[in-house]
Amino acid sequence: MKKRIRRKDFEIKFYENLIQKRPNFVHALASLGDAYTRGGFYKEGLAVDKRLAELKPQDPHVHYNLACSLSLTGDLQTALEELKEAIVLGYDDFDYLFKDSDLENLRNLPECREFFKKLSRRCP
Repeated sequence: MKKRIRRKDFEIKFYENLIQKRPNFVHALASLGDAYTRGGFYKEGLAVDKRLAELKPQDPHVHYNLACSLSLTGDLQTALEELKEAIVLGYDDFDYLFKDSDLENLRNLPECREFFKKLSRRCP
């Protein structure tokens, strides 16, 4: 079986070049992080999400995406902390949260299963 080689596509290269010129361009960073994750470049996506959390510390969606990246890279305890932070800050799309494949690794954590049970009891 041939080993799959991941190559950065045009979209990723475009946003990387844009970020080099404007390192704090939040919308470009968010798009780059999403493109990295879709492309399987989870560590790169995590680095972008951490940067976004520095730039927008009160944004619940930024913390949610950071939780997803942490889950994808295996840092489950920190992912759960970030997910809780996202909810405290106002993230409320629980239907999506319960089925998001980026959080699949996190769902295997016993503390997360308990947390999700508590959330589901609060959701209508």
